[in-house]
Amino acid sequence: MKNTFSLLIALLGLVAACNRLTVNNTPVKDLDLQRYLGTWYEVARFDHRFERGVEQARAEYSLQADGSIRVLNSGVKDGEPSIAEGKAKLTETTALLRVSFFGPFYSDYRVLLVDSAYQYALVGSGADDYLWLLSRTPQLTDSVRAVLLNEATRRGYDTRKLLWIKH
Repeated sequence: MKNTFSLLIALLGLVAACNRLTVNNTPVKDLDLQRYLGTWYEVARFDHRFERGVEQARAEYSLQADGSIRVLNSGVKDGEPSIAEGKAKLTETTALLRVSFFGPFYSDYRVLLVDSAYQYALVGSGADDYLWLLSRTPQLTDSVRAVLLNEATRRGYDTRKLLWIKH
């Protein structure tokens, strides 16, 4: 019995070690949601299956009557329009939303950085394999790109994995 208990503890420790977050994905302390709403262009992202091959990507966020946020992602994939509509729920932390595109399954949407004019943002998730660089315009200036990349690197993200999106 003692060996079984020790083995169970060791396995739990191994699972915890494998699931350890390798980045600092703490959201910003204050987010003015009204200023954040609107259109954001996806300038760069980590590759993931939901957006694989999508170019000219952008997201539009609008407040719904029930207090949730409508999320409309659009872009072009293989020359054809690509549209995904989802919903975001607010949490006690204003810069941490719970977003769903697939029914009852929600994922973290964490605003990691937003400038004071709400013109560019760095967004992550509850895991370290999602990262987006967003802007109100399709392109970033070199100085803004440097700010976003420096913040992502400071937080532990491997920015070499970023895909730069064509607009």
